[in-house]
This record gives sequence, structure tokens and C-alpha cells, in this order.
Amino acid sequence: MDNDRKLDIVFSKKVNAGKRRTYFFDVRRTKGDDFYLTLTESTKRFNGEGFERHKIFLYKEDFNRFLNSLDEVVSYIKTELMPDYDYEEFDRRHEEWEARQEEEGPDGPRPTNNGSGDDAEKQEMEKPKESEKPKLPPRSKEDDDMSW
Repeated sequence: MDNDRKLDIVFSKKVNAGKRRTYFFDVRRTKGDDFYLTLTESTKRFNGEGFERHKIFLYKEDFNRFLNSLDEVVSYIKTELMPDYDYEEFDRRHEEWEARQEEEGPDGPRPTNNGSGDDAEKQEMEKPKESEKPKLPPRSKEDDDMSW
């Protein structure tokens, strides 16, 4: 049955949100050829044993009201409760992380080649100095654990 459920996904979008939390937006097809959306929050458990998942099923007749309400509450937080907060901060941090991942490749940082003819054994992996690392604000436990 679980494989049958995966086959009805016609479109999916994954959003990484920190080290422990991921969101999935899946468009699914019903047996009657209708469509609905599942929003899934997947969080790694602290003990390292699997994931905890929470799902919301959103049907087409609720799309507009849901989006309007979501936009209204997010706008309220951004303009009334926390107007001075830098909401793009996390986008920049994620873009920096993705750039580092792409630069390092799947096998980690690339060895430096300074053209001096030194043995490969003597070459060190290129590591940024502590002073070159981007200064990011510390993450709090609340960043990874949103209580609903």
C-alpha cells in the first residue's frame, strides 16, 4: 500500500529547513483523477532513531482561503510584530551553504595544487581560516523545533 501512495504523487517540492527539519509539498492524484496537496514536516528525532512526521491535507476548495490566511498571518508577523527582523537572513545562509557544498563536491574539499611539485601526501585539503569563515548568528533550539 505504501508504494501505491507514492505513485499518486504528480509533483513534489522539498524545502530543507535547518539540520533537522524538512518540508515536503506533494501534489497527489485521487482515484477519481482529482488533485490535492499534502504538506509534510519531517523532523529528525534527537535520539537519532528515525523521523517524526506531521501532515496537512489541503483540498482545492480550501486553496484560496488557506493562502489568503497564510499570507495575512505572515504579513502580520513581518509588519506588526517583527518589522525590523531580517527575514532574508536564512535565505542567504542557505545559499552560502549550497555554494560551499557545490564547491566542495560530493567528496569534500578539493586538495590544493600550488604548483610547487610537493608530494601529494604533503598537500593539505584547502580549509578556510577561522577568520575567513562567514559569521552567522547562532541558531537556537527554536529554529529547529517549532511548536505548533
